[in-house]
Amino acid sequence: MANPFGTEDIAAGYATSRPAVHPRVMEQVYRQLGRTAPFQRALDIGCGAGVSTKALTGFARGCIGLDPMEAMLKWASTIAPSAAFVVGTAEAIPLCGHSVELITAAGSLNYANLDLFFPEAARALTRDGVLVVYDFSPGRHFRDTTGLEEWFSSFYSRYPPPVHEARNLSPEILAGMNSGFRVRSHRPFEIGITLTPAFYVDYMMTETNVAAAVRRAVPHSEIKSWCTETLVPVWNSPEREVLFRGYFVCMSVA
Repeated sequence: MANPFGTEDIAAGYATSRPAVHPRVMEQVYRQLGRTAPFQRALDIGCGAGVSTKALTGFARGCIGLDPMEAMLKWASTIAPSAAFVVGTAEAIPLCGHSVELITAAGSLNYANLDLFFPEAARALTRDGVLVVYDFSPGRHFRDTTGLEEWFSSFYSRYPPPVHEARNLSPEILAGMNSGFRVRSHRPFEIGITLTPAFYVDYMMTETNVAAAVRRAVPHSEIKSWCTETLVPVWNSPEREVLFRGYFVCMSVA
């Protein structure tokens, strides 16, 4: 099965057309942890094109992004030039023991072998280090109407997402695992980002259901035209606030 994140088009889209949700999540995490100073060194697992690593700017003095897809990392040094990046997996972290104070994983552990990851995370973290797992669904809600949610359902019906083997994760699932970590705190979030319809269309073109449709020989231009045309009556404004809903979990070695 083809990896939905391993193409040049998806990598370029992640680098240029993803809303800035990650830094807003990290602001909430930082406040939740009661931090008053940056972490010394942070590792971002499954960093993709570097957007989630860039979000660590200001929260850690040194950042490393790790991703198994070389196509994604081609963009990373441009997106987060102050960070270091390496090809690697969550199951075999290529760092010395007890060398990072913070590990973040933004929607990436769903694809990892957690029986292998958690011991590696415990090995890489300092003794008082923090593992932050977070995720959020695609932006498909307006605050005041159901129009975007209805449009998104039509979008997914017309261009179905690919079958994948991602595991479902949540604060409750993570807390119930025999991981060797304890949950320090967790909370849901709802973050509003103001977007233009043109940016939203470009963002939708980075979704894996679009990549799957293109692999089925549906022209990229046809998908983009459909999105642009059908969003006109839904958006009906130069800009709209789009809501991103998700959770974060802060964990420490038990």
